[in-house]
Amino acid sequence: MNKDSIYKELCFKAVRSSGAGGQHVNKVSSKVELYFDLSSSEGFTEKEKKLLLKNLSNRINKEGILKIYSSESRSQHTNKEKVTKRLFKIIEKGLIVPKKRKPIKTSRAQKIKRLDNKTKHSVKKLLRKKPNLE
Repeated sequence: MNKDSIYKELCFKAVRSSGAGGQHVNKVSSKVELYFDLSSSEGFTEKEKKLLLKNLSNRINKEGILKIYSSESRSQHTNKEKVTKRLFKIIEKGLIVPKKRKPIKTSRAQKIKRLDNKTKHSVKKLLRKKPNLE
């Protein structure tokens, strides 16, 4: 992953933020939207692209563009910084390869111990019953 080339490929768009704020909201575009075309990016190898497309499939639209936005701050500059940090966190999480699960066989001693516990438990339950006097 080459962060410098990725940063050059980012596309930012300032939009009017929704929600409370009075007249300030109506005249200032402080919400920042970030668009990143993952499929045509040169900052990743083909293997990394495939992994990201698989892991981030729920965040990427049909055109292969990842869209993130921030409207937390009233400042456009801080929202832009937050969006880029969030993008790189998402990409780092998407590049993590999950460990392969190794199925293990339960040992003979574990099986015997489990069966012994079952029989002890059933005997305990039987002793709680009222005796049958017939």
